[in-house]
Amino acid sequence: MKSVISLLCVLVWMLPVAAYADDALDDGARVFQQACAGCHGAEARGDGPTAALLSVPVPDLTLFARDQDGMFDAARMVRLIDGQEGLAAHGGPMPMFGGLLTGPSEVIDAWDGSPVLTTKPILSIVRWLETQQR
Repeated sequence: MKSVISLLCVLVWMLPVAAYADDALDDGARVFQQACAGCHGAEARGDGPTAALLSVPVPDLTLFARDQDGMFDAARMVRLIDGQEGLAAHGGPMPMFGGLLTGPSEVIDAWDGSPVLTTKPILSIVRWLETQQR
């Protein structure tokens, strides 16, 4: 009986965490649709309505982990979105979408353990993209 009660306590404790994760993924999907889908497509496959107008191919973001030896490098994705890692196609940082990608800062750890500073909207996009990998 004690183990059943312990299990129930753990499950009840985890409910807010699961709800938060779902909310964060919903936020990521919403911000992606607003700021990124025009070029990258609704499903992040590089087939957005304005992709054909660009002078360089728009990457399929659902293949990001595959192209990184099977690992989704969230810190690198942050650097790609915020312009820390060069993307000539964007003409600089992607926050050209007004205030959509600005907001309170968050720190995440890169694969090498070094901290990467980003905003909540960018982090939510990155977390959503991680769930979209094929």
